[in-house]
Amino acid sequence: MEEELHVLAVDDNLIDRKLVERILKISSCKVTTAENGIRALEYLGLGDPQQTDSSSTNNVMKVNLIITDYCMPGMTGFELLKIVKQESSNLKEVPVVILSSENIPTRVNKCLASGAQMFMQKPLKLSDVEKLKCQLLNC
Repeated sequence: MEEELHVLAVDDNLIDRKLVERILKISSCKVTTAENGIRALEYLGLGDPQQTDSSSTNNVMKVNLIITDYCMPGMTGFELLKIVKQESSNLKEVPVVILSSENIPTRVNKCLASGAQMFMQKPLKLSDVEKLKCQLLNC
């Protein structure tokens, strides 16, 4: 049986977040959503240690993929990418895909150089998700 991908989808825009969630579910992925980078870090067990008690570490979410918007208030998708790739040894191998409505080559290159699996233009399409799944599952 094919392993179900568990995807953490991060976007501050509710409509974009719901669109990504729907496309991922159509593509047979388990989806958890977060409205910002701080919330995503909490889900991943990388939140502020002063804010979390020891019992919450048992609820750390296991995800196979993180899809995040680039431009969000508070913490950008790029900042989230850097934290996941640099500060967390147990999440370094989790692929991170950056979404953006703007196709700025310097931004794309900066994200890819910092460890992003892929940089995709919004709106996310089902064909994008299928291509990504195939790449991750080596099909």
